[in-house]
Amino acid sequence: MIDRVKIRVQGGDGGNGSISFRREKFVPMGGPDGGDGGNGGSVWLVVAGKPGTLADFRRKRVYRADKGGFGQGSNKHGRNGSDLLIEVPPGTVVRRAGDGDSLEIIGDLTAPGQRLRVARGGKGGKGNARFATSINQAPRIAEKGGKSEDLELILDLKLISDVGIIGLPNAGKSTLLRAVSAARPKVAEYPFTTLEPVLGVVDIGYESLVLADIPGLIEGAHSGSGLGLDFLRHIERTRVVIHLVDGGRPHPEDDINAVNNELAAYSAELAAKRQVVAVNKVDLPEVRERKEAMAMALRALGHEPLFISAATRKGVKTLLQRVFAVLAEEKAKAAAVPVAPTVLRPPSRGPRFVITKREGVYKVEGERITDLVERFGVETEEARAEIRRRLARLGVAAALRRAGARPGDRILVGGEEIEWQG
Repeated sequence: MIDRVKIRVQGGDGGNGSISFRREKFVPMGGPDGGDGGNGGSVWLVVAGKPGTLADFRRKRVYRADKGGFGQGSNKHGRNGSDLLIEVPPGTVVRRAGDGDSLEIIGDLTAPGQRLRVARGGKGGKGNARFATSINQAPRIAEKGGKSEDLELILDLKLISDVGIIGLPNAGKSTLLRAVSAARPKVAEYPFTTLEPVLGVVDIGYESLVLADIPGLIEGAHSGSGLGLDFLRHIERTRVVIHLVDGGRPHPEDDINAVNNELAAYSAELAAKRQVVAVNKVDLPEVRERKEAMAMALRALGHEPLFISAATRKGVKTLLQRVFAVLAEEKAKAAAVPVAPTVLRPPSRGPRFVITKREGVYKVEGERITDLVERFGVETEEARAEIRRRLARLGVAAALRRAGARPGDRILVGGEEIEWQG
């Protein structure tokens, strides 16, 4: 099962604004009519309507939205780029890959139809018609389109199920799932028959629940042994756990402790989940003979075990009735606890700009400063003048004077050098 992938998403860049002047017969002094560039499209993750895997991401790892169209003369606006919608299965956790091993969670997608924007498109640049003033009636500058977001994401899938079946390999988990639902996982008499979680829907009367067969856990699963590390995360969303024990094993209580230790080592939340313990293979004579002894040993651990045969379905209905009852209790507890509203806050922003001086050159750095230079460029005097005007509005000019800058000094702004005029 593909339940963790790394992808790259990139919004579309904004389109450039146009430099154009009205040129028509009998209109010798036509003014500027350069249109704005279109906005770039954004990349969205959209939750699909039914459970699935992340297998489709094996074939494609890079996703880009459409770029915005360029502005044109006659005040024609460039077309906006189309958003890119990427379907993901319910239960997808979205993390932004950072430096080293840092993974910032930016979304937890659980409900069908839920949307998350993961890469914003760039804004379209303004055409020269936007820069006309009473003083400058024929501007020959226009903005370039804004850059889009470009980042790498880690997608983790945690299956959404009401109840998960856990236990050591070959305990009969897949047989139990086949017995109570229409799911048909592979069943065989050797460990690790189940290589990926399998979901099934269980109905009793007018009620139903989603049951997940989790691959067998072994000692050291929380640190990567066996198959456990990849699938422990799928138990996190379950409300109740059926802990299935092989009645043919010599010490079922030791088996339960071994699995529970792995859950606790992975997370305290997993260890705290309600468990319904069921001893399987009671159809075998040797298991029936040890039934009372096993019951006493498991009660000593705080469990009231049920004895079932997944193969013959003996005791399975009683097990399901208890599971439904425990599940109802857990849902009632969750409903009684008020959920604090989610507060979304913008990320903290540093200073708008920073000025440093080295070897006689003043360097102005900052996200808005870099964006300003990228949008206008420094190729023409008119563009440089517009940058200087905007730097003054941002407070950069006053800060440079306080730092000791004088007319004629060299100023490095957003990686480009201009002459400071005070």
